[in-house]
Amino acid sequence: MDRSTYQLNQTKLRDSKVFRDAIHNYIHVDQPVILDLINSKEMQRLRRIKQLGGVHQVYQSAEHSRFCHSLGVYYVVRKMIFNSAIGQALCDYDKLIVMCAALLHDIGHGPFSHCFEEVYQIKHEDYTVKIINGQSEVHQILENFNKGFAKEVSSVIEKKHPNKILVQMVSSQLDGDRMDYLLRDSYFTGTTYGHFDMARILRVMQVYDGKIVFKEAGVQAIENYILARYHMYWQVYYHPTSRSYEQLLMSIFRRIKDLYDSGYQFGDINYLLPFLKGNVSEQDYVKLDESIILYYFMVFSEGKDTILANLCNRFLNRKLFSYRDYNNEDDLCDVKDYVLKCGYDLRYYLVFDDQKQIPYLYYGNSDDISEIEILVDGKLKFLPEVSEIVGAIIKSKNNKDDRKIFYPEV
Repeated sequence: MDRSTYQLNQTKLRDSKVFRDAIHNYIHVDQPVILDLINSKEMQRLRRIKQLGGVHQVYQSAEHSRFCHSLGVYYVVRKMIFNSAIGQALCDYDKLIVMCAALLHDIGHGPFSHCFEEVYQIKHEDYTVKIINGQSEVHQILENFNKGFAKEVSSVIEKKHPNKILVQMVSSQLDGDRMDYLLRDSYFTGTTYGHFDMARILRVMQVYDGKIVFKEAGVQAIENYILARYHMYWQVYYHPTSRSYEQLLMSIFRRIKDLYDSGYQFGDINYLLPFLKGNVSEQDYVKLDESIILYYFMVFSEGKDTILANLCNRFLNRKLFSYRDYNNEDDLCDVKDYVLKCGYDLRYYLVFDDQKQIPYLYYGNSDDISEIEILVDGKLKFLPEVSEIVGAIIKSKNNKDDRKIFYPEV
């Protein structure tokens, strides 16, 4: 296929498909390759992976999946292409590449996402690329469209594609991923922290010097977006109860790994074995989802190892760890003495979490495509140079770490 002459109309479905969405209303799909990707087993698996980890322990309606988020990112990127100035700067072949990349950007997420990754030393970004380029339905679909197409799609996710515009649309400080998850997570948590004017941001998008920039008239909308992200992190994503749930989950995974290394006999844990052995193929990876992990936890909750059984029962029945601020070593000593006095093993029942949120990363480098740049009188300026609000945030010394100790109460 000649990428320079390819037209989206050449492959357009006779009858486009629509997905009804709580955030974006109707999500239209009119390209066969996109529809085939959505129906692939690797994409369908994302229905069984929650988007927000432990947040649903605080906001009970936050049960949405990475599948609906992935569709949402595809929608936002599609809007960038057809409802902003970006579309005029892209050939149709590149438009299809970036729509596929948007849809597949989270395909490598594992069960319980970041908690699982940390314990088993796995990066979902790596497995996203492996799945797209390995033995998978997704890979076959992309290669059936055009030989080498899978590599082109994955290069956008890896931030290696020569066209910076495609990378910025999927991964930057103002991209389709962040725009969808702020709106979606805000809606499903029942909060208003993540609201911002996406339509306005799309209207002020421009292409200048081979990259995405923004008109000066859109600075206020971008400020609202930056603040929305800041508030969502502190009020939703970093909520102490959510973090307690995730720390308990990590203690379970840690105990499982320790038991396996000591020769403990679990019974049938075939779907988890590759992760414990440290030899995980992309085929092994996509077989594991949260429903399987929860089944294992139920089995372990009735098993002979008392620590693992206790941790799993706590997890399944929401008997989460308590928490307190960790300001100095006296705080740690007090909690440590309490945990030991109660007869708990410190490795699993005394855990720490340190969170810090920087609303905007200022690189001061026009070559870094993550930088948000504003077009002012025909010249580019960095966002903090134009926005007093963002500039003040950058200079603020109040971005302190939120350090907490988690432990069980008797």
